[in-house]
Amino acid sequence: MSIAEKIRVMVVDDTSVSRALIVDALDQMGVRGVVIAKDGAVALQALVAQPVHLVISDMNMPGLDGLSLLKRLRENKATARIGFILITGSADKTLIDRGRQYALNNYITKPFTVAQLRATIEAVVGKLS
Repeated sequence: MSIAEKIRVMVVDDTSVSRALIVDALDQMGVRGVVIAKDGAVALQALVAQPVHLVISDMNMPGLDGLSLLKRLRENKATARIGFILITGSADKTLIDRGRQYALNNYITKPFTVAQLRATIEAVVGKLS
């Protein structure tokens, strides 16, 4: 069984179109264990209750943004080891450095292709197929 068939991924984005694009890209990669959250607070609550292997989160969301979500996950023993990929419109050095302080696993900038997202994920979890 491939990693794509086993992995559980949470997609966190406040924009339905962005969530759909990410979920569609994961589907094209063969990733079926996908759950979604519409914002960081909902994601945090769900992840504490039932952790996943990988979180793919937008940076800019109202309330708990992507880096704040990452920081909160790292502070909780149950969620501290979850892989985390940040999606951002601009990967400025300050933002990425802040993410690295919280053990950010990887990031990708918008817009991205399915191949770019796959490479970003595989750098964290290994070959999907």
